[in-house]
Amino acid sequence: MGNAMKNLLITGGAGFIGSNFVRHMLAKYPDYRLIVFDKLTYAGRLENLQDVLKDPRLTFVRGDIADRAAVEQAVREHRIDTIVNFAAETHVDRSILDPDSAHRTNFTGVYVLLEVARQFGLERFHQVSTDEVYGSIPVGYFKEGDPLQPNSPYSASKAGGELMVRAYHETYGLNTVVTRGSNTFGPYHYPEKLMPLFITNAIDNEPLPLYGDGMQVRDWLYVKDHAAGIDLVLHQGGSGEVYNLGGGNERHNIDVTRLILKLLGKPESLIRRVTDRPGHDRRYALDCAKIRALGWAPTHTFEDAVAETVDWFVKNEWWWRPIKSGEFKEYYRRQYAERLATATAL
Repeated sequence: MGNAMKNLLITGGAGFIGSNFVRHMLAKYPDYRLIVFDKLTYAGRLENLQDVLKDPRLTFVRGDIADRAAVEQAVREHRIDTIVNFAAETHVDRSILDPDSAHRTNFTGVYVLLEVARQFGLERFHQVSTDEVYGSIPVGYFKEGDPLQPNSPYSASKAGGELMVRAYHETYGLNTVVTRGSNTFGPYHYPEKLMPLFITNAIDNEPLPLYGDGMQVRDWLYVKDHAAGIDLVLHQGGSGEVYNLGGGNERHNIDVTRLILKLLGKPESLIRRVTDRPGHDRRYALDCAKIRALGWAPTHTFEDAVAETVDWFVKNEWWWRPIKSGEFKEYYRRQYAERLATATAL
């Protein structure tokens, strides 16, 4: 492996984790060519790549991974040898409001990419997945071989995509790897997710809608560490293998919320307890021994990474203000208006 990779199709490369991965790869591999293939839905934005778009090693193609003709054309035209698939409808709340788009991208889209990878005999197919495919775990840690018990339309569609990846490895001998990442945060994070939503709301002294009792546990992973882990598995992961990729930073949502407010010098009176989401997984936690054995470990502490992230949002209002005044406003209203009307202070 490794030497055969030259032309990488980064699907969903204009999204949050994808764009950070693109930056990581451009900085590390001077002779790779990256073709970002992205539909530019609400969370995929060219602004996420604005600082690297002029790089001659980067090409942007607008397209939908569920559109086979478009994928084939990109693979043929750019002589693609490797696909790294970040393209996904990634938000649980949106998947509850609209399960159809989650299924189309996360399941059908993955199937289309696999078919094209098989047709062109690609070197490697890397599926970027999520710890949510396991469902919730009250104690202990999920290992890669544990059963998948997804609880939301989002995580079910991601699990379905993963199983399709497995089938193409087993049935057709496609060279595949899967990484299951934990809750990721950092720069360019679309402000519907907990951390960027709460950071930007707090900057504007808006209420922070915290689900339920705030005691849900997530394992937080800084996006730069996530990108490095994907890079390592892409190059050194065993064919057909799955790797957990977690930050090892288990935190209650309430504690993450308090840390954000502290970093911004804002009062905890901004926190509002709102009705929890249906089927809300209580705790995710990953055993990451397998990827650590490959040589990966996070290089940022949780506190430093959150401080870096908060600082980025403070300094890059140009990036998030247009989002929060656009399509996002209607989604936010649908998601939180009723909840906030009946919310209680902490």
